[in-house]
Amino acid sequence: MKLRLIALLAAVCLLTGCTSLLEREYSTSEPHSSKFWESEAAGTLRAENYQDIVNDLLLLIGEHRETATLRLYHFKGDLTVADMVERATVEVQQETPFGAYAVEYITSTGKEQRGYYEVQLQIGYRRTAEQLQSIVNATAPEALYSLLEHTLASGGNELVVKIGYWAEDGQARVERTIQQLRVDQGLEGSPGWTVNYYPEQGPVGLIEVLLDVPPPEVQEPEKPQESLDENPDGEGENLTDPESEEPVEKAEGAEAPSAPEEKTEKF
Repeated sequence: MKLRLIALLAAVCLLTGCTSLLEREYSTSEPHSSKFWESEAAGTLRAENYQDIVNDLLLLIGEHRETATLRLYHFKGDLTVADMVERATVEVQQETPFGAYAVEYITSTGKEQRGYYEVQLQIGYRRTAEQLQSIVNATAPEALYSLLEHTLASGGNELVVKIGYWAEDGQARVERTIQQLRVDQGLEGSPGWTVNYYPEQGPVGLIEVLLDVPPPEVQEPEKPQESLDENPDGEGENLTDPESEEPVEKAEGAEAPSAPEEKTEKF
């Protein structure tokens, strides 16, 4: 009887909307870049609006790619496309952390194809792929203390940190953190460290710290004492007669014969 009652209540819930109590939302995620690559063309990305172009450029920079092809869909006019690509490259280089930190230049050439506009990109870098891969993520500037402490302990001289949250007093917090670490490490009298912020304008996304740490002092080995001449006074020294080339004994109080003067002629 109880089983029948439970079954009846379940059926009523299904009819009256009680199913919402049992529902769970599930979602699947895939790499953000998947929609930007053309499936049939290796090394070719696609874009349908201005933001897609910016995302494509950032994707290429993250992979340290020097050349790539963009296929732009739903764009009309050579001038419109060229202007949009130019604005996107400037934004990436000047306003995004990775672009400002890693990119030296971006060039582009394009031509219209059937159904899309094709752009050839070339990117020059001032950072290596290894430097990009060594970037560390941090939530706040205070994390610099432990990160720099580890860098010093490992003998490193460079640290690049991606900051997740940047407040208006972020730069002051960075300076306080670095100053405190230098005091704790006894480095007040050593050369100062260089701190660079990327981008220079607007919220900072990357912090680069170049550590100019003085090398440890190395004591030079003592020089061995020069051996003294067994006969400093020249007693018993044999001289050679310049005419006979036979050794003659130096007379007491006599001076050694001087070498003949060398003649110098001027032309």
